Amino acid sequence: MKTLAPAGSRVAVLGASPKEARYSLKAMRMLREHGHKPIPIHPAGHTVDGVPGLKSLGAIDDTIDTLTVYLNSKISNGLKDDILKLNPRRVIFNPGAENEQLAEILENAGIEVVIACTLVMLTTGAF
Repeated sequence: MKTLAPAGSRVAVLGASPKEARYSLKAMRMLREHGHKPIPIHPAGHTVDGVPGLKSLGAIDDTIDTLTVYLNSKISNGLKDDILKLNPRRVIFNPGAENEQLAEILENAGIEVVIACTLVMLTTGAF
């Protein structure tokens, strides 16, 4: 059963970018507006929307409710072990980041998988 993220949840934004045109930046902003605590993850470790970024999933030292993915499947496949080790309650694959192979692996590990847009989910109260 799909469940909503409680207010104040930590959300890792994989592929977060400080570039204004990127949906990952819009997600960072909207997550904060909805009371969540987004953590930008990018190999460059960018600060995104005033939030210090981390260079890898392995640098996260706290429980993550949701991992929202903004990377293509070629890149996210290489992060399978890091995602499994992080063990978020849920992983959201945003449009353009869909990855059926990884989704199946995560579901088999007991992680909820959602193929949807984080922005739409937040807007409609489905996050």
